[in-house]
Amino acid sequence: MSAEEYFHQGERVAVLTAQPLDRLLDYRAPEGGCFRGAFVEVPLGPRKVLGVIWGSGSGDFDSAKLRSVIRVLDVAPMRDEMRAFLGKAADYTLTPMHAMLRLATRAPGLSDPPSMRKILRLGEGEPDRMTDARAKVLAVMEEFGGLAFTPKELADMAGVTASVVKGLVKQGALREEETPRDLPYPRLDPELPGKELTQDQSAAAAALAVGVQSGGYGTTLLKGVTGSGKTEVYLEAVASCLRKGRQALVLLPEIALTAEFLKRVEQRFGATPAEWHSGVTMTERRRVWRMVGQGNAQLVIGARSALFLPFRDLGLIIVDEEHDTSYKQEDGVLYNARDMSVLRAALCSAQVVLASATPSLETWANAEAGKYKRLDLTARFGTAVLPEMKALDMRAEEMLPSTWISPSLKFAMKKRLEAGEQSLLFLNRRGFAPVTICRACGAQVACDHCDARMVEHRFLKRLMCHQCGETKPVPEACPSCQVEGKMAPVGPGIERLGEEAAALFPEARIAVLSSDLFGSARALKTRIEEIAAGEADIILGTQLVAKGHNFPLLTLVGVIDADLGLQGSDLRAGERTFQLMRQVAGRAGRAERPGEALLQTFQPEHPVIRAILSGDEEEFWRAEAEQRREAGVPPYGRMAGIILSGSDLAQVFDLGNALAQNDGPLRQIGAQLFGPAPAPIARVRGRHRVRLLVKAAKGAPLQEALARWVAPFKLRGDLRLNIDIDPQNFF
Repeated sequence: MSAEEYFHQGERVAVLTAQPLDRLLDYRAPEGGCFRGAFVEVPLGPRKVLGVIWGSGSGDFDSAKLRSVIRVLDVAPMRDEMRAFLGKAADYTLTPMHAMLRLATRAPGLSDPPSMRKILRLGEGEPDRMTDARAKVLAVMEEFGGLAFTPKELADMAGVTASVVKGLVKQGALREEETPRDLPYPRLDPELPGKELTQDQSAAAAALAVGVQSGGYGTTLLKGVTGSGKTEVYLEAVASCLRKGRQALVLLPEIALTAEFLKRVEQRFGATPAEWHSGVTMTERRRVWRMVGQGNAQLVIGARSALFLPFRDLGLIIVDEEHDTSYKQEDGVLYNARDMSVLRAALCSAQVVLASATPSLETWANAEAGKYKRLDLTARFGTAVLPEMKALDMRAEEMLPSTWISPSLKFAMKKRLEAGEQSLLFLNRRGFAPVTICRACGAQVACDHCDARMVEHRFLKRLMCHQCGETKPVPEACPSCQVEGKMAPVGPGIERLGEEAAALFPEARIAVLSSDLFGSARALKTRIEEIAAGEADIILGTQLVAKGHNFPLLTLVGVIDADLGLQGSDLRAGERTFQLMRQVAGRAGRAERPGEALLQTFQPEHPVIRAILSGDEEEFWRAEAEQRREAGVPPYGRMAGIILSGSDLAQVFDLGNALAQNDGPLRQIGAQLFGPAPAPIARVRGRHRVRLLVKAAKGAPLQEALARWVAPFKLRGDLRLNIDIDPQNFF
């Protein structure tokens, strides 16, 4: 580090903390001095808080009253590129810097000294008597060559209770040691042989490797039909990155995908990489954070927030299923991990690979414009072929009341059952029924805290609000008119579909995959593995099943309501329906067995449905792009959503009207302002919500104008104002 980056004891330094303050705070450098970027503990009032040395102090506070930094933490300092990334991301999303730092330090105990944990090795002693349980424990130790285990790991591996392990420790057959908790991750070996690639895949892998080896920035769209082996191709790019001695990050849209993916990584590189997502323990999160900063984790597999880990030398970012809406953070810091990946890579001279069978229009347009390179995989891997896709015109199907599986779909499912193959029914609605209505007075059961109808979840025997999570028992009597026995579910949810499937096929093993039916990410992973192994005949799934799962026996996909996503005024409705239907259909026919996808629709002539069936994806993107271009909306224009909320509706609207009447900074850049209007979901958790929408030309300095526009308005009481740059949802 240069001399300018070092601060001697007593010098004035500026510290950024994760506390909700609108400025840097001045302190004196501690004994021994500190570098810019050092993580420190500083006093703030009576508390000690985490902070980062951001630079020289401002000098506008009496130096005699300055308090000293308490200590420098024993972690790798924040690198200049990370500081630049947080600053630019804050500017783009109009997020305060303290919130960005909180996002970048989401690991527990960072200020704790390196801790120790107990591990077990084979001891010298012999147990006084040998039981089956004790023999299992010692067999595991011998099988793994005397490797160290934690007591819990050893008990789990041997399938015994903790008391059996403790007994062997007491008798000296096992030896207890203490070791640092935050250990480096095992080294990955890029020279191990990967799977044999097709000519198509080899060419794509070689092109990605050239980018990685250049050591510079670049973004590539890796577009391949479902099952074409995109993962194997980009794992070769990871191998190239590891050979260069740099770190790699793979972002996945769904935790349930990580188990299968980790196995593939271990097969390719001989060891398991670091994991970062909500299913990982707090202890492991701390280990990942520390080891990434020290360069002792070569590869991280993670959710969107892994992008804010303190990599020492990040050389490659893979965004798998880059079109997926879960990459957009919808609360707290409102950012899109796909876009932030490109920003981070540009600042640290890394390569980005955006992988998808159905890319977002933004990514497609950037590739068309030459901003991103594009690689196409056009054939499925091995002997698998793309499924045949057909529309089932529901206007011609003879349906009984309150049923949703058409006779044509039932016939196709029966054939698959007889052949010992799996069928998947897709309906993107969680729960049993989306509405519960009183047949006496017509009232619908609504959430007490939100402007939303409560969804019946029959497995849980509860009604649930999908906005705030509030639940209540299914009422016997109508809450409105008090008449008993008249409450009726209306419309299908995935659980209700399960009841219908069970009635049609009583001999079939039926599995329902919906995120709210599993208590943990690990339970969901386990169930997906069981289904992939053939432990179900009929799978019923929500959007969860569209995200990259491999079910080798699955040959039929039935989409119950292909029109569902086409309803409403969302500008991305067509794009999302197209992506979801193509992704779901792609689950079929992954092995030697040919697949079929049947879409139940009342609108077979709709342009989106026709595009899905024809398979002419480029024609769909061109038509969609032309519509967006004419409307001047993303990616050919800019948008920002302003969400106002508070407990007093009049106050919220007063603020919205005041903003609308004082929109001079927006007019100066030629932007249009729409609203204020009640948000489509006008009340959530007891707070009223009002929206305004800003639309501007592509090159307009939108963030600067928005900042000037909202700056004069002081929020009183519990009023809140959030700005969402590039909104993905309009609820």
